[in-house]
Amino acid sequence: MPYIHKRIITFVIPCYKSEGSVGLVIDEIRDVVAQRPDFDYRVVAVNDCSPDGTLDVIREIAESDPKVLAVDLAKNGGRHNALMCGCHYADGDYIVFCDDDQQCPMDRLWDLLRPLVNDREHGGGYDVAIAKYPKKTQSAWKNFGSKVNDMVSTWLLSKDPELKFSNFSAMKRFVKDEVIKYTNPYPYLSGLMLSSTKHVCNVEMEERERTIGTGNYSFKKSFSLWLNSFTSFSVKPLRLATFCGFLFATIGLVLAIVVIIRKLLLPVVAIGYSSMMAALLVIGGMIMVMLGLIGEYIGRIYISLNNAPQYVVRNVYGWRPAEELDKDAVQL
Repeated sequence: MPYIHKRIITFVIPCYKSEGSVGLVIDEIRDVVAQRPDFDYRVVAVNDCSPDGTLDVIREIAESDPKVLAVDLAKNGGRHNALMCGCHYADGDYIVFCDDDQQCPMDRLWDLLRPLVNDREHGGGYDVAIAKYPKKTQSAWKNFGSKVNDMVSTWLLSKDPELKFSNFSAMKRFVKDEVIKYTNPYPYLSGLMLSSTKHVCNVEMEERERTIGTGNYSFKKSFSLWLNSFTSFSVKPLRLATFCGFLFATIGLVLAIVVIIRKLLLPVVAIGYSSMMAALLVIGGMIMVMLGLIGEYIGRIYISLNNAPQYVVRNVYGWRPAEELDKDAVQL
């Protein structure tokens, strides 16, 4: 009987308040991967210290399915920290990131993987593929935040303006191996992927509507993620602060010359209290913003030097070693 090599897809799922949906996501993964006999799956479900029964659900699945691993974190670190944790356990040929709420269109998995699996002659040759949603099913302020984050990423990471980020993405194993070399406590996965390869593409598809639960990204978490992307992979913000410093110093010098000339030409000069206060407030505000930005960098350096962990694993459940699951070949 002939043998074929089975390529492994490892799905990394960060889980938080998803006791009613994460099991359905894993069931759909099984059904979709079963469509291709030349592929097999692994699932790494990372419980990000969820306060509900999410851990019990993924632990029960892991104990009954040897291809599922449940990782329980000791504290909540956010989506990107949970994904980094999952990457350390992922051993597949392709790594797929997806949400735990069924919004990622898992039925389009093969479209997402096609640019990675195919060669350049067949529309492939890419190392990372990211789902692109023409219309996002989220609130207006989140859409606005996504646009701002996209503009910042384009500027800081030299990203193609046409390339869009989303939570449903796939990458080759060598990219994952590069990503997990980053050990600082503030990971930003999109930035890490772009730092590892320039062969990144979008695959257009429709995002699903949420059917269970509510979104967990508050304004505070969204702002924290934005600040993380703003300061983790570029010194351009500091260069902006330097530029603003030179700009305001030049403006101040010009205004000083104007005041001296007016004083010499006009013995009586009207005191401009309002304009002076306005200038002081603007310049003082800019100085405080720049000092805060520099302080953010210094604070992150301090925390990194203290070797603060990205995540702390409390327990791991299930999943036999890959060798026991006959990873290399299967008889047809």
